[in-house]
Amino acid sequence: VQLQASGGGLVQAGGSLRLSCAASGRTFSTNTMGWCRQTPGKEREFVAAINWRGGSTSYADSVKGRFTISRINAKNLVYLQMNSLKPEDTAVYYCAGSRAFAASTAIAGYDYWGQGTLVTVSS
Repeated sequence: VQLQASGGGLVQAGGSLRLSCAASGRTFSTNTMGWCRQTPGKEREFVAAINWRGGSTSYADSVKGRFTISRINAKNLVYLQMNSLKPEDTAVYYCAGSRAFAASTAIAGYDYWGQGTLVTVSS
């Protein structure tokens, strides 16, 4: 499975960005897609996840109410709409895929990773 993330950039606090993740290859081997993020010196952390079939979602407490994960199954696309961005949201965002059916909030639960896209939120 190959994952290609895009859509990162520089935005002012309070602004919005939409990240995209295109999945290719043996996509049928993934049941859940997620977004995680990492800042220098910190561990990678879970942000949001969605199940390909039922569309059930899961979010980190820090982004609930501000971020929305969605997917277009027919195009193997996953999005992360980020609103009301804060400087603390600045990070490299990674798209990830999991063979698990339940949306995993644990980094170790993901089997496939994209290359990451940088999001910078200025104050």
